[in-house]
Amino acid sequence: MTRIMFFGTRDYEKDMALNWAKKHNIDVTTSTELLSSDTVDQLKDYDGVTTMQFGKLEEDVYPKLEEYGIKQIAQRTAGFDMYDLDLAKKHDIIISNIPSYSPETIAEYSVSIALQLVRKFPQIERRVQQNNFTWEADIMSKPVKNMTVAIIGTGRIGAATAKIYAGFGATITAYDAYPNKDLDFLTYKDSVEEAIKDADIISLHVPANKDSHHLFDKAMFDKVKPGAILINAARGAVINTPDLIDAVNNGTLAGAAIDTYENEAPYFTHDWTQKEIDDPTLVELIENDKILVTPHIAFFSDEAVQNLVEGGLNAALSVIETGTCDSRLN
Repeated sequence: MTRIMFFGTRDYEKDMALNWAKKHNIDVTTSTELLSSDTVDQLKDYDGVTTMQFGKLEEDVYPKLEEYGIKQIAQRTAGFDMYDLDLAKKHDIIISNIPSYSPETIAEYSVSIALQLVRKFPQIERRVQQNNFTWEADIMSKPVKNMTVAIIGTGRIGAATAKIYAGFGATITAYDAYPNKDLDFLTYKDSVEEAIKDADIISLHVPANKDSHHLFDKAMFDKVKPGAILINAARGAVINTPDLIDAVNNGTLAGAAIDTYENEAPYFTHDWTQKEIDDPTLVELIENDKILVTPHIAFFSDEAVQNLVEGGLNAALSVIETGTCDSRLN
């Protein structure tokens, strides 16, 4: 019987994975561990592997997979910057991802957390906790219909986000290297700088690559409209985090919400309740009253989880049976 290892299993994924296994007559082993130098030897008698990596995969894993006859790594996220695609190809390893699993879920997160900042919910909550129920100018908001929203990256998620803002009646500008002609309710600009210069809300939806690495740094923040709000539900590496903190602290940005952080791997998805975080930048993000931090959870809906579980297993099985899959990246 064909055997697939399902690394990185969460409690809520296990039944979904085993139901898929029963339906397809495949032996699926679930493990809470991730694929790594320490766990790769578990794959000696397996035909395929699906996992959900967050940190960089060690280079010595690739030749081990080749030695064991594993032809792919089926990543259960859209992001794939944790893999060395060239090194994987050298060892005849196909890397695949799940390019779309619930774009609406992430779009809804992006808009809802932006609205928290627009409506000054963090400030209001702090005041109420102090029994201060007064109305003052610093908690006054303005309607989104009177705002300009910049969407940076108009793929599936960016497009879904833009459509929600369009429903509010906002003016929408956008930048994408490959504009979507079907999005006739927004105005594309020739550069990121032009798209953001008049924006009240900036929503990031670009992949992590060499072109987008630290795209939003001090130089870019200096070009935003004073008092803008920044939302990042894309990849952590898109933002230079110390520069973001400076932009918030000096008033360039009125606030920010980040669901991804470029050094998140040791922390996000783990319980650090009784531990000390040894990352001053992350601590500063969390403690900043004007920055909302969530643990890479924008995607987290029942629909998305189901699609990720089945998508990873389907990709692994496809490579085993046909030598390739529709979502291969190299």
